[in-house]
Amino acid sequence: MSSIKQYMEYVKPYKWKIFWTIMIGIVKFAIPLLIPLILKYVIDDIIRQDAWNTDEKTSHLLWIMGIAFVIFLVLRPPVEYFRQYLAQWVGNKILYDIRDKLFDHMQKLSMRYYSTTKTGEIISRVINDVEQTKNFVITGLMNIWLDLITILIAICIMLTMDIPLTFVAIALFPLFGFAIKYFYGRLRQLTRDRSQALAEVQGHLHERVQGVPVTRSFALESYEQKQFDHQNKKFLDKALEHTSWNAKTFAVTNTITDLAPLLVITFSAYQVINGNMTIGTMAAFFAYLERVYSPLRRLINSSTVLVQSIASIDRVFEFMNEQYDIVDKPNAIHVERVHGDIDFENVTFQYDEEHTVLKNINLTVNQGETIALVGMSGGGKSTLISLIPRFYDVSDGSIKVDGIDIRDVEARSLRNNIGMVLQDNILFGDTVAMNIRMGNPNATDDEVIDAAKAANAHDFIMELPEGYNTMVGERGVKLSGGQKQRVAIARVFLKNPPILIFDEATSALDLESEHMIQEAMEKLASDRTTFIVAHRLATITHADRIVVIENGEITEVGSHHELMKKKGSYYDLYQVQHLDD
Repeated sequence: MSSIKQYMEYVKPYKWKIFWTIMIGIVKFAIPLLIPLILKYVIDDIIRQDAWNTDEKTSHLLWIMGIAFVIFLVLRPPVEYFRQYLAQWVGNKILYDIRDKLFDHMQKLSMRYYSTTKTGEIISRVINDVEQTKNFVITGLMNIWLDLITILIAICIMLTMDIPLTFVAIALFPLFGFAIKYFYGRLRQLTRDRSQALAEVQGHLHERVQGVPVTRSFALESYEQKQFDHQNKKFLDKALEHTSWNAKTFAVTNTITDLAPLLVITFSAYQVINGNMTIGTMAAFFAYLERVYSPLRRLINSSTVLVQSIASIDRVFEFMNEQYDIVDKPNAIHVERVHGDIDFENVTFQYDEEHTVLKNINLTVNQGETIALVGMSGGGKSTLISLIPRFYDVSDGSIKVDGIDIRDVEARSLRNNIGMVLQDNILFGDTVAMNIRMGNPNATDDEVIDAAKAANAHDFIMELPEGYNTMVGERGVKLSGGQKQRVAIARVFLKNPPILIFDEATSALDLESEHMIQEAMEKLASDRTTFIVAHRLATITHADRIVVIENGEITEVGSHHELMKKKGSYYDLYQVQHLDD
């Protein structure tokens, strides 16, 4: 399905409102078409009426102009208001629906997509490109039709006045058709290229704003300025190429519209001189010519706007048609609360055909058991735990929860049973209470406070300027690393899931924060199936079993004491860390 057809699916619910907008618009544009007729009547039937005296001419003039003033003062304003309001209302409602759908779509895209796509580019499509598509509704589905109808009505009136002169007035129309066909085919691609370049600038800028601390710490301001100049210059080149072609379009089309009045003046003046036309008809005709060519100029401008909006529609639906890696089966099982038994059976995972990250992983985890995953960086520990909530699907083998293959389970209901605390937890730029409530949006204030107390977070929260109502800033920038981790643990307490995943949750913290978080984690892990990815081995000696993963394979499994006696890879890692300590 083409992007235009897809877009029209969002237009369909509002087709009757669009219809009435056009009907009201016809009335709005038809009213000014009375002016040339009034002008003709005043010149030919009042001013040049030799049978009337001055008083009679004045009386007729006041009557006709009084009626005209009533029409333009009483009828036209509400017509204009409702046309504008309805047009903007429909346009904004369609944008609302599309953005709503896009946000839902964004939440279903896989982690694989987000790992390869810049955030700024996604935002550009959802905000800038969607906003541009409104012109397709306002201009393409409403204004173009109104302008065409206005032109047709004006031409019909002109034909009743003088047929030969009408054909002279529209003689240059075929040139317009040729110009539009020639220029606007390339303009669509140039517009797409410019939009893509702008999205790349936005993506680069978004990334650099987040990385300001790195830029400052390495004194890379000059280097980053050059990098941004490169991106900005790339956009400038595309914008100027688009502008150049657009300028050529206007140069040609405006020349055509300027020639038409000259032809009409020449022919109509000749007819008046030879007594074949009245001066009133000539004046009215010239006024109607403006009523024909003004909408025609708007159509040319509209064509440019329309091309830009269609290019934006292409980009919006290119994003909306992005395929999901993780899709629920038609008969997927909805699970309320799992028991917590997890089996990895011959699990193999590849990000792509060339990179196998996990190979033939076999591991059975019983409900309530705490499993620690250790090994050198890049071994596959974090990848393994990301398979449990189906951030990715296994390439081969299976993962079962309570004996059910997780690919047969609704992904959302599966994730409702899993709580995660990561090394770099994302906090939203809202209050502390809201960030904790992410674990359960319907939780009461007392439940939020209880969760914070369980996570050893209540005391520091109460010391904040506004307690639980303190705004934490973007990504929780106003909180320390340990405070952010305790807020993240509090929201998992509030969620109360049967399966827990801790991925390097204490690796970047000072010893005091680590102790408090370790205490909260152990309290949280009680009677829950828990996976801990840890770099610091001293923090996982209490685990029921420790799994050593090297180069994507399990090489050792056992308790701390068992693995220390074995004197294998775990023993070597522990000894190295012990010496460091």
